[in-house]
Amino acid sequence: MAILIKPKELEFVNNPSTPTQFDLMTIMPRLSKITNAKQLIFDIRQLNPGKYSFPYHFHRNSEELMYVISGEMTVRTSDKLEVIRPGQMVFFELGETSAHQFYNHTDSPCMYLDIRTNMGFDVTEYPDSGKVNVFPFGLIFEKDMQVDYFKGEENVEKIWEQLKKDNAQYE
Repeated sequence: MAILIKPKELEFVNNPSTPTQFDLMTIMPRLSKITNAKQLIFDIRQLNPGKYSFPYHFHRNSEELMYVISGEMTVRTSDKLEVIRPGQMVFFELGETSAHQFYNHTDSPCMYLDIRTNMGFDVTEYPDSGKVNVFPFGLIFEKDMQVDYFKGEENVEKIWEQLKKDNAQYE
């Protein structure tokens, strides 16, 4: 079924707990929710003058495409700063080389369409702050807490011995 979205009938809202230097507004309700999209997350966003969109980050399991509708903003990538203008798009592949952040360097709001693939989960890393976010759970960790896969598994034999005692049919 086709679903017609009329952005002018919806409202831009920001998260009131967002620090003042970040002021990314999103049309509410979220467009992906309105449409019940399964494989895409998409929103129309407005970045106000002198504000940053979100922390500098990249996705491990999600591609992103931004299309500027009006205004302009500067995109920070892993290797440069570049101004993007109405009608231009910027695509971010998976991984570290696609790290990005937006800044509205102008005196006017910048409106853009944000489209991201949804494979059910994503891991987002934040190089500036060393954080990792597990989506959709919102579990945020500091990356320097990373441990070896077998850490804490030294007592596997003792655990199994106790399980066998607790489950007499295996004796």
